[in-house]
Formats: sequence, C-alpha cells, structure tokens
Amino acid sequence: MTSWTEFAAAAPRISTIFTRRHAATGNLCMLATLRKDGFPRISPLEPRVFEGELWLVGMPGTKKFADLARDPRFCLHTATVDTQVSDGDVKIFGTVHDVQDPELQRRWAEDLFAESGFDLRGRKFEPFYAVDITGASSVEIVDGRMEVTAWKPGQSEHVVEVSDAAEPATT
Repeated sequence: MTSWTEFAAAAPRISTIFTRRHAATGNLCMLATLRKDGFPRISPLEPRVFEGELWLVGMPGTKKFADLARDPRFCLHTATVDTQVSDGDVKIFGTVHDVQDPELQRRWAEDLFAESGFDLRGRKFEPFYAVDITGASSVEIVDGRMEVTAWKPGQSEHVVEVSDAAEPATT
C-alpha cells in the first residue's frame, strides 16, 4: 500500500503533473470504477490530498461509492479538454479503504472549509475513502516531444519518449 506522501517521493514527476493539473481544473478529476454488472463507470470527483493521503470523499449514496464498496479498485484521471496535453495528463491506479475516524474527518472538514469555504464541518462521512496507490502514469510534452512516465510501487519512474508529439495524445 502506498500513501500520497510515499508516492510523491517515489514518483515526483508524475505527482507534480497531477498536482498541477488537479489545481488547474479546480480539483476536478474523473473517477473510473466497476459497476455491479462489471462494466466501467466514469464519474466526476474532487479528490483531496490531506495529511499525506489522497482521499476520495463525496456525496454519500452515489453509485461510484457503491461501486468502490463492492470492488475497491479504481482509476483516477486528471480532467483535460486539451487534446495536445500541453499541460500534462495523469492517471492514478489503486484501491480504497474506508477510514471511520471522527477526529480525522473533523480535521479534513476544517481544512476543506479553510481552503475553499465549503462547509461540511460537523458531518460524519460514510464512506471516507483513503487511497492506496498501486500505479500511475503521465503524459507530458517536453521540448515538442511526448514523454510518457510510468510508476509502480518498489520501482523508479520510467520515462518513454515518443518522438512525434504532433499527433493528439491519449493515455
């Protein structure tokens, strides 16, 4: 299991691109989960990094959280409308586990309010998912070349350069 802090230390290039893209979209990402029938579901989500962990928290009772309760695997993709990925693009793969710690949830809600003014203080969050990162990849245009970076726990980031970045990129 890899926390955000461990991931950022092991994969600084990918985590930097994620942080930049996450901020540029107002924290919006797209979350891929598996529906009950096995088909994929894509849902918008605003993940948060807090106290060294990446958290997937949101409106209770949603299908995406029912999916994660049944099967904790997910893919989180930075939202982009730029087919040239000039600002980079990241996917994070992992699993989630529910953390029912009232004091942690209180601190999280206080931090959210201080940062955004969105007031969820005093609420109990069920679920309150912490992310265990199992892999990540990024695409970035560097000096006109597309560079794809991949990472898995226990390994270094691995960069593959694609020589012709003139074509639209997909990760």
